[in-house]
Amino acid sequence: MTFNRRYLIAAAALSALCASGLAQAQNTIKIAGLYELSGAGASAGTMFKNGVDLAVKEINAAGGILGKKVEHNVADTQSNPGVAKGLASKAVDDDVFAVFGPVFSGSIMVSMAETQRAEVINFTGGEAAAITQKGNPYIFRTSFTQSTAMPKVARYIAKNLKAKTVAVLFVNNDFGKGGRDAITKALEANGVKVVADISTDSGQVDFSAPVLKAKQANADALFVYTNEEESARALRELRKQGYDKPIVGETTLTGQKVIELAGNAANGATAHVGLTVDAPNPQMIKFKGNFFAATNTISDHNGIKGYTGVYILKAAIEKVGKVDRKAVAAALHGLTIKAAKNPGVLYDVAIDANGDLDRESFLVEVKDGRQVVKEVLPALNASK
Repeated sequence: MTFNRRYLIAAAALSALCASGLAQAQNTIKIAGLYELSGAGASAGTMFKNGVDLAVKEINAAGGILGKKVEHNVADTQSNPGVAKGLASKAVDDDVFAVFGPVFSGSIMVSMAETQRAEVINFTGGEAAAITQKGNPYIFRTSFTQSTAMPKVARYIAKNLKAKTVAVLFVNNDFGKGGRDAITKALEANGVKVVADISTDSGQVDFSAPVLKAKQANADALFVYTNEEESARALRELRKQGYDKPIVGETTLTGQKVIELAGNAANGATAHVGLTVDAPNPQMIKFKGNFFAATNTISDHNGIKGYTGVYILKAAIEKVGKVDRKAVAAALHGLTIKAAKNPGVLYDVAIDANGDLDRESFLVEVKDGRQVVKEVLPALNASK
C-alpha cells in the first residue's frame, strides 16, 4: 500500500470519527450544574440540583428539546466563590450550552463573569439585587430579586401587622446585606422605622447574642434574613428566649429545610415566598409528588427554582427553533411563558430586560410543621 493511499484511508477514518462525534454532540444539549453540595449552602444547592435533575429526566423521557437529549453534568462549588469561578471557567471550556447555579448570591456574583465572557446562558437562584444590575445579558434568575420581594414583605409588616418599628437580623454576606438594604428602604417607604440592625455570620451556630439584641430592641416585629440552617438556629433561639413578637422574613425563613431543622420553633413564622409546594396549584401539587418520589424529600423553594429554570430554558429554545446560545439569550429577554402551554414552568412567568422574572407569589405561615398559604399575591405587572 502506498503512502498516499494509507494517508487517504487514515484521513477518511479520522473524518468519519469527527463526524460521528459532531453528530453525537449535536444530538445533546449539555448543561453544567454548579451547586453548593457541601459547605454552608449544601441544603440549598442539593435541592436546586435535584430540581434540575427531575426536569431533565422528564424532558428526556418526553423526547428532549427539539429532539435532543439534555445532558446534566454536576460539580460541587463547596459553597466557595473561588471554587465556583474555577468551575464556571471549566464549564465554558467544555462548551456547555447553559450553566445552572451557583445558588448563593456571593458565588454567582463571582462566577458569572466567566459565563458572560463566553456568552453562555446562566441561570441562578441567587436573590441579591446586584446580580442582574450589572448589564450581563446572559444571566437569568429563577427567583425573585430582593427589590421585587421586599416591598411585598414591608407592606405586610406595615398594613397587616400594623408595626411601627422593626428589628432586622441578617447574615453578613452579599445575600444578607442586599436583603437588609432592600427591606430597610421598603420599610421606610411604608412608614416603618428600623430600630435595630443585627449582623450575623454565614454558618453561625450560636444565636444567643443576636436574639438578645432583638429582644432588647423591643421593636413591634422582627425581620430575619439568613440562610436556611441559620434561620432554623435563630428560630430555636428566639423560642428559647421567649421572644413573643411577630417573626417575619422572606423565602429562606420558612423553607422546608428550616421547618425540618427548627421543629416546633418554626410554627408561627411568616414569610413572603416566591414559590411553595403548598400553593393551591394542580401543577405544583403534581411536582411535589414527583419530587418526593424521586428524592424521598419534600422540595423547598430551591428545588422548584432548579426545576422551573430548565423548563424556562426549554421554552426559549423551542421558541427560537434552534440550539443557539445568543439567539436563545435574546429570546429570554421579554419572554412570557404560559403554564397552560408549558406546564413545567408551573406558573405563568415573564422575564424582563435584566433577566429578572415576574409571577404570582405568596404569604405563608408555618403551622403544624408545614407552610400554609395566607394570601396569593398577583404578579407585579399583572394589571399592566
